[in-house]
Amino acid sequence: MDNDHKVLGKKLDLFTFSDTVGKGLPLWTPNGATIRRELERFIVDEEIKRGYLHVYTPDIAKLDLYKKSGHYPYYKDSMYAPIKIEDEEFMLRPMTCPHHFELYLDRPRSYKELPIRYAELAKLYRFEKSGELMGLIRTRSFCLADAHIIARKDQVVEELNKVLDLIDFVTKTLGLTKNKDYSYRLSLGDRSNTKKYYKDDKAWEEGEKVLRSVLKSRKEIFKEAKDEAAFYGPKIDIQMVNSNGKEDTAFTVQYDFVFPKRFNLTYINEKRKKEEALVIHRSSIGAVERIIAFLIEKYKGAFPIWLSPIQVKILPITERNNGYSRKIFDKLKEKNIRVILDNRNETLGGKIRDAQNEKIPYMLIVGDKEEKENKISIRGRSGKDYGLLNLSDFVKNITKEIKNKSLS
Repeated sequence: MDNDHKVLGKKLDLFTFSDTVGKGLPLWTPNGATIRRELERFIVDEEIKRGYLHVYTPDIAKLDLYKKSGHYPYYKDSMYAPIKIEDEEFMLRPMTCPHHFELYLDRPRSYKELPIRYAELAKLYRFEKSGELMGLIRTRSFCLADAHIIARKDQVVEELNKVLDLIDFVTKTLGLTKNKDYSYRLSLGDRSNTKKYYKDDKAWEEGEKVLRSVLKSRKEIFKEAKDEAAFYGPKIDIQMVNSNGKEDTAFTVQYDFVFPKRFNLTYINEKRKKEEALVIHRSSIGAVERIIAFLIEKYKGAFPIWLSPIQVKILPITERNNGYSRKIFDKLKEKNIRVILDNRNETLGGKIRDAQNEKIPYMLIVGDKEEKENKISIRGRSGKDYGLLNLSDFVKNITKEIKNKSLS
């Protein structure tokens, strides 16, 4: 398929895998790392604007933490084996929530502090079976744009709406269309399956009712799926279909009534009494690896300019134009535009073909005419010719495109 992210990832030199490093452990090239860095900067800045508190917690923790949360031993088949150090057992973390709960428990909390929204770009590790691994969509090491909102019960509906507002903003910025590129699924529990789900029928009913009512109040189109919930509560899943036709969960919003009990997540209410909080687990762009896989396939490698690893390629026609081309290169670099200079002893046609194959948004063609008039000829990756332009005007236009995260 011409949009398979595994094929395009290799062709565009975005990521690779090494059997020596291990299956399902992606290595990011400079090109792929640029896309990742832009996405990470975008989501951290946006979340901070919306009241999230970004934190850092360790990639490893004592096994006791996951016994406390209930993830171990129930999820041990998808967790890496414990590591014994000085008579204590540790694990690479498969999720972030217990770490964030321990942050919350650092001191007593007042109702005036809530909601507290802890967020983190968290490196997680899960032992997926070899047959389940699939490019960047299913890996053993991934970075989740994770967050946990600890709130009073009367704040939950508002917080759920704010999370869905953020997801709407993110998907719109990335050029993803609702009910076309992604869809909503309400993932429900199974009351009879007490091995998989926490037993509390009343809490399940209430949680599912809240999520369903939020989706309906927003007039969202969604389907319901039984037996797809987390063990600690129901969730809203944002589903995307990859190039192979398989549906995967990209982002998720989860209602949690279990961990507040297990971790004793309480606050002092207006009457100076302890009251149990509720938790919303959510991911705004999901696993960075997985969303990049979807974006590669969505754009067939021709990313919007703000995400393009290389935004401009300068193509001098002859060697005598190299000096002027270098001046242009330096000026673009000063403006933090990602630019490369192709001064190979190659025909202009060959250079243009290479730049188009690399999906670079803009090519600046520099010849005697351009140098004489102190201008540049601009060509788009689609083949469109934008004609002659002053460098200052081009810089102004492209800087605006990048800042506005233009999709054109």
